[in-house]
Amino acid sequence: MDRKFVLTGLGYAIVGLALGIFMAASKDHGHLVTHAHIMLVGFVVSFIYGLCHKLWLNNTTSKLAVAQYYIHQAGTFFLVTGLFLYYGKFVDAETIDPALAVASIIVFIGVVLMKVLFIKSTKNT
Repeated sequence: MDRKFVLTGLGYAIVGLALGIFMAASKDHGHLVTHAHIMLVGFVVSFIYGLCHKLWLNNTTSKLAVAQYYIHQAGTFFLVTGLFLYYGKFVDAETIDPALAVASIIVFIGVVLMKVLFIKSTKNT
């Protein structure tokens, strides 16, 4: 699981940095919030989850660990996509807010599941 998280996180880093470079070059910083979420939720959190799996969770591939990975990635993808659509002025707030709320809750569930994985791992050691 560590490798999946790190590779996915690095993918988000590439996308986030490309967006940041585009904003700097165009002098249009309208996607600052999108860029920040790509870098933090996509890259940093995924990378930290990868480290957690490598250092503390013995790189488990249990059903819960796999579910946590896909839940985090789905929530992150939909959150970032929604923010891109909103800050790019493709959709208005009233339209995208419910989707952003659901995506945020999915990311939150991913964090809760990571905590559950940690709790379960300390009981096994």
